[in-house]
Amino acid sequence: MSQDRYKDAGVDIDAGAALVDRIGPLTKSTLRPEVVGGLGHFGAMWSIPSDRFRNLMLVSGTDGVGTKVKVAQAAGRHDTVGIDLVAMCVNDVLCTGAEPFFFLDYFACGKLDVDVATDVVAGIAEGCRQAGCSLVGGETAEMPGVYDLAGFCVGGVERDEVLDGSGVREGMTLLGLASSGFHSNGYSLVRHVLFDQLGLSASDPYPGMDCSISDALLTPTRIYVKAVLHLLRGGGIGAVAHITGGGLAENLPRVLPKGAAAVVERSAWTLPPLFANLAQAGGLAQTDLDRTFNCGIGMVMAVDTERVDDCIAQLAGFDVPAFPIGQVVARQPGAPALELR
Repeated sequence: MSQDRYKDAGVDIDAGAALVDRIGPLTKSTLRPEVVGGLGHFGAMWSIPSDRFRNLMLVSGTDGVGTKVKVAQAAGRHDTVGIDLVAMCVNDVLCTGAEPFFFLDYFACGKLDVDVATDVVAGIAEGCRQAGCSLVGGETAEMPGVYDLAGFCVGGVERDEVLDGSGVREGMTLLGLASSGFHSNGYSLVRHVLFDQLGLSASDPYPGMDCSISDALLTPTRIYVKAVLHLLRGGGIGAVAHITGGGLAENLPRVLPKGAAAVVERSAWTLPPLFANLAQAGGLAQTDLDRTFNCGIGMVMAVDTERVDDCIAQLAGFDVPAFPIGQVVARQPGAPALELR
């Protein structure tokens, strides 16, 4: 009989220890000066710098990458989903005006493969570097039949700088910030169309494009943190909306105050081929696209009209394409919070 009954049951403690040794340098590369005590304790400590903040409010967020992990499994590529994990959390926290401070991850897998887990954590560390936050800890669990990723982010913003909708005014321009692709939403529908309906595999060409399905689908989610925080310092921004599952229709109204509505013009941007080709190949209606995907816009900002050109120019300096897509208007009684026309 084996001397390691836990390993026989599917949990390899030695592999877990090897992973901790492997990822130590990755996590240390993300640490900010506010992290106290380094890594390896039962809890991570963060010291709030008294010289930077007057009346700090903490902001927290949690998210995952959904069935995008199944694409990573099918392709045998695990180096980008960690970036997605960070992006989904920090982009949410950013919508309050908060700067992400630190991040923790939860990685569950059927059997721990140290190389795969290292790739995942390397992606998480890269995402944290892009967002300017520290990876202060996490948990790796072996659970037969399971593969999932979840993330947790804590950030902060001065109380008088919180984006709570009070700065949104009628006449503001809605500025769309380009997405890098599907980000981490709608993958159940994407996989259904490509793999089930069309019978394709991850290595096949993406319909109508000069890249493989895996390359197209595993493009990591764009992280907007540094660009948007830079713009917020200049003022004139009333709201920031992260466009995730549910698209513009569900996410943009979340940041608008009572009495305000958004009018978005479809003609203001061209639907990227990634979305258009999927719709054509799978017979998807416009409503399917609107309700499921970001359709090429990963974030929307309500901006004072006189700041629009300056914001677009500054975003370009961060390699984030942006363009006006509509306007904030007064919401009439009985009217929807968003008109997509």
